[in-house]
Amino acid sequence: QVQLVESGGGLAQSGDSLTLSCAASGRIVHLFAMSWFRQTPGTEREFVAVATRSTDHLHIADSLKGRFEISINIAKNTTYLQMNSLKPEDTAVYYCAATDTYSSYRSSATMPQGYNFWGQGTQVTVSS
Repeated sequence: QVQLVESGGGLAQSGDSLTLSCAASGRIVHLFAMSWFRQTPGTEREFVAVATRSTDHLHIADSLKGRFEISINIAKNTTYLQMNSLKPEDTAVYYCAATDTYSSYRSSATMPQGYNFWGQGTQVTVSS
């Protein structure tokens, strides 16, 4: 099993920056990719960003490019989500996810079904 623990959420004002961290532990040797999703009440989980552990592939949702960045520290088994110029509409629970299956990543990298490990989520609230 793989455990994912997010940290770094909290309160922010419009224009602020926050960095979320997600640390993976357990059977991580086969992890292929780590990603971030976000969700607000009554909506589906929305893809934010993904980083692969061995191919150095980074991808940000088109609507967030220019404001959000993802990075991964292989040695620390940690992925980071740098969020800049925050807006009230960025308010959500942010979830870290990971997969150890390349086929799942290849077919569903931007969808929740592409990932088989999930963190508990961290709340980000942005006030205007």
